[in-house]
Amino acid sequence: MKHRSKPLFAAFMLLSAAVACSKMTNKYYPNGNAPTFSSSVSTVAANVSDSLNNVIAFSWTDPKYATAPNTELYIIQIDSSGQNFAHPTTFSVSGVLTDSFTAKQINTVVLGLGGAFLVPYTIEARLVSSYANNNEQLMSNTITVQVTPYKTPPKVLPPTGQLFLVGSATQGGWSNPVPVPTQVFEEVDSVDYAGVFNLIGGSAYLVLPENGSWSNKYATNDATPAATGGTFDYNASNNFTGPVNSGWYTIWLNFQTGTVTVSPYSGAVPSALFIVGSATPGGWNNPVPVPSQQLTQLNSSQFSVSLALSAANQYLLLPVNGSWTNKYAVGSSNDTVSGGTFGYNGSNGSFNTNFTGPAAAGTYTITTDFLSWSYTVK
Repeated sequence: MKHRSKPLFAAFMLLSAAVACSKMTNKYYPNGNAPTFSSSVSTVAANVSDSLNNVIAFSWTDPKYATAPNTELYIIQIDSSGQNFAHPTTFSVSGVLTDSFTAKQINTVVLGLGGAFLVPYTIEARLVSSYANNNEQLMSNTITVQVTPYKTPPKVLPPTGQLFLVGSATQGGWSNPVPVPTQVFEEVDSVDYAGVFNLIGGSAYLVLPENGSWSNKYATNDATPAATGGTFDYNASNNFTGPVNSGWYTIWLNFQTGTVTVSPYSGAVPSALFIVGSATPGGWNNPVPVPSQQLTQLNSSQFSVSLALSAANQYLLLPVNGSWTNKYAVGSSNDTVSGGTFGYNGSNGSFNTNFTGPAAAGTYTITTDFLSWSYTVK
């Protein structure tokens, strides 16, 4: 029995030592305390002259991990208000209890989250602390800050009027003046111009600020321009390279960044557009009276019409007058009197609902945008 007890005793001693080590480990690496997170300001409305100046500082309390303070890891998370930090912008620092941001940095963050120039935008921020190896992560409280992004000078000075597409990639070729309105860009905002064009594959194009003139142009300095886009400048030296395959494409010029993007377009812009329905003077009679119920094409992607609409009725948009084969309609979930999203019923069965007309009779302007597949009623 004595001989058999020795292994049992040894096992007991090993178990005791393991427990003791475990207790020592927990004692040496205790849980930290969730940090308290704060901001130096609750609003930021900087100017372009403040670009390199610090305009906001975040600070937090020491979580008091059982390690050298200079090794502790801190991750600042910033996201749009109400998004629950689903896709936060993050910044990491170690061994400090504060971090400052310049106006340019916070401007870039907010614009990247979807903010707009000169429009107040609410962000949420919080801190995640941990050991250097990301163990023992602790979450801080969440704070809100309202940031108004300042407008930086655009890389390329935007035009003061319309923009026109010309080139062998276009339906009008290199003829100048170009066909209007089909080769006219839509002014999306002060720094964005875009259009939907039926392009000829394997060709080239330029963008003109004046139809009928070769004096000035928007082109690229890229030596081998990509068909999907690149950079552009005023009176640059090279033509843009068009897509390899023929078809409908969106061309988007961003003057803020000086970049052009070319993307395949799903669908096509109709050559004409008509309005029909109980809300219109012509009722559901088809063909509709023209020109009063034919929309005017404004540019490569937009159509508009102003007409008297009766109260609390409906309407549809037709690409061919006199035919019910195809139509533009709305989905039941996105139909509003003032506007929303529409689609082509001929290829997408989800757009199978008539547009809802205004509640009150009067003269209204209906504008459709095939760039964004949206419509407005004013």
